[in-house]
Amino acid sequence: MPVTADRPLAVYYEHPDWFRPLFAELARRGVPHVRLHAPDHVFDPAQAAPFALVFNRMSPSAYTRGHGDAVFYTLAFLAHLERRGVRVVNGYRAFATETSKALQLALLERLGLPYPKARVIHHPTQAPRAAEELRFPVLVKPNIGGSGAGVRRFDAPEDLAAAVSAGALDLGLDGTGLVQEFIPAADASIVRVEVLGGRFLYGIRIHAPVDTFNLCPADVCQRADGVALERTACPVDAPQNGMTVECETPPAEVVADVERLMAAAGIEIGGVEYLVDSRDGRRYYYDVNALSNFVADAPRVVGFDPVERLVDYLEREAA
Repeated sequence: MPVTADRPLAVYYEHPDWFRPLFAELARRGVPHVRLHAPDHVFDPAQAAPFALVFNRMSPSAYTRGHGDAVFYTLAFLAHLERRGVRVVNGYRAFATETSKALQLALLERLGLPYPKARVIHHPTQAPRAAEELRFPVLVKPNIGGSGAGVRRFDAPEDLAAAVSAGALDLGLDGTGLVQEFIPAADASIVRVEVLGGRFLYGIRIHAPVDTFNLCPADVCQRADGVALERTACPVDAPQNGMTVECETPPAEVVADVERLMAAAGIEIGGVEYLVDSRDGRRYYYDVNALSNFVADAPRVVGFDPVERLVDYLEREAA
């Protein structure tokens, strides 16, 4: 069945700026669609959902914008949609993976993919003991993250112990976190591999200042060759962050790893980040994202507009 005004495509979202290009492209094509703003959303479990497709764009970092309550609500809403037989892109399983770094590590372990050594904790006082078996520096990460929220680096055991004693360690929404070895990235850069429909879409290499953990590609302000980029999917007052980006063609084995990982996570549209250890040249996967903000000014970075391909995909899936 086609998308119609009575059976529209729905975009479920939270961030006020990230999806302007998506809404603009849907409007340009005249695709009947509705916006479901997560902070204002309610649903009736007894009612069917009159949508051709729901595209889940909820962000785990919503709690940094005062919308943390909507994170757990979203899991209930996605489960409702799927029970009602609605086609959901990045549905319950994808969002459950997105909102748990512990689940991401378990998935990487099951698939035999390399990741930085880590321990999962559920109280800040457990962090020093968990770090005893790890190599410093270590990072402490909230289990529910997004945009680098809450990630802290500790260079020595006494620094971590002092933070715990001061009550300065926040594990975030669910009180769970990771203590994980910090991997110094070769060339001070990471690679993000994006998928669409679970298949490789493009790769980018992001060069960032040391200890920058928010690597949202929509926030990158210039190419690696110094050309300024138009940031169309981030707040107009977003700070200039010193990050640069360039197109990257990852090895075939990385593409295969990423596609296998995304399939196992149920993520149709998203990105996986990896880096190469500057000490021994080993590759480590460290982040799985179901909320993909495409790189800023994509045609000048990767050679095409991924939003157009995204809407092509949504239209096909909705029909």
